[in-house]
Amino acid sequence: MKQITRGLTCILLAMAVAACSSKGSVELEPMKLESFKAEIELRKEWSVSVGNGQGKLWNKLVHAVDGDQIFAPGSDGVVVALDRFTGKRQWQKKLKADVSGGVGAGYGLVLVGTMSGEVIALDSRSGDEVWRTNLASEILAAPATNGDVVVVQTQDDRLIALEAYNGAERWMYEERPAVLSLRGTSLPLITPYVVYAGLSSGKVVAIELQQGLPLWEQRVAIPTGRTELERMVDVDGRLMLKGGVLYVVAFQGRAAGLDEQTGGFLWQRDASSYVGVAQGFGTAYVSLADGQVESIDERSGAAVWTNDKLLRRQLSGPAVFSSYVAVGDMEGYLHVLSQVDGRFVARTRIDSAGVRVQPLVVGGWMYAFGNDGKLVALTIK
Repeated sequence: MKQITRGLTCILLAMAVAACSSKGSVELEPMKLESFKAEIELRKEWSVSVGNGQGKLWNKLVHAVDGDQIFAPGSDGVVVALDRFTGKRQWQKKLKADVSGGVGAGYGLVLVGTMSGEVIALDSRSGDEVWRTNLASEILAAPATNGDVVVVQTQDDRLIALEAYNGAERWMYEERPAVLSLRGTSLPLITPYVVYAGLSSGKVVAIELQQGLPLWEQRVAIPTGRTELERMVDVDGRLMLKGGVLYVVAFQGRAAGLDEQTGGFLWQRDASSYVGVAQGFGTAYVSLADGQVESIDERSGAAVWTNDKLLRRQLSGPAVFSSYVAVGDMEGYLHVLSQVDGRFVARTRIDSAGVRVQPLVVGGWMYAFGNDGKLVALTIK
């Protein structure tokens, strides 16, 4: 009961924080959208409904691409596999479980985590169950695999490595979680030898995969203030690794580029976000907690531009799409911005229930996953 109460409390905290402006005043209404002249045309290639999508809780169930397949979950236990170019359904599985962390995919496996702490591995071509392991703690992020191990992050800041072929535990890394945190955890980012993870304490850690030994840790947010609400510093957004740089952003902390080998800061900037960071052309892009979208120069850490036309719209994490940046919002709109100056160049509505999770861009295709389970594939015409 304690975990459920804590989770519901954190949902309310997340919603309250998202409604706060950068000046600290509470404004309940999202900013109204301004009209503009579209400069590019988004082509909807296909659209498919997946279960009940995010469900009634503040889930952030993500979709995943592996080769020519795309996978998506619903919190009601539905998992689907589609041809990513046509949207044709290849298989559908109904699990007897409430999915709260999903999906991860790779090396022939589709991976989901459940509210009861189970990790379920499915065969990517048939949907048949390969193995199931109970970790006894709610899983709020998709498991990740490199083909050798599967790494899972639980809501109490444990990282657990499982053997990819049978789900047996290889090692466990534990960190004391914060007293209060936003509902959710970052997705573990896995390489052949190392896994990176963001924690509710405001830290990012790097763990070697064979024995679970910590390689380094770096604090990207320092708790301040007198109340636990003021001291929340979760690293909940998706981490990104590119060119030896680990990109990360914390709630009530900083956006930063870290050296993947040492964890040292390459650049940093004060920022508050719980939805992750994107990168393109020497620039990092962040959806801030108040609804601003910011472009950050990686050489100086200075802002190149800021778009403040989406305040209080509870934005998804940004995704770099061709020469543009795309973000979803609470009303289900997908906004496409210029990487040059942040102006709007296109907009389309994906799902009237909202778009909470970061769009996924693969090979010139963008996949947006709405809160009610609508999965849409887009290209630029």
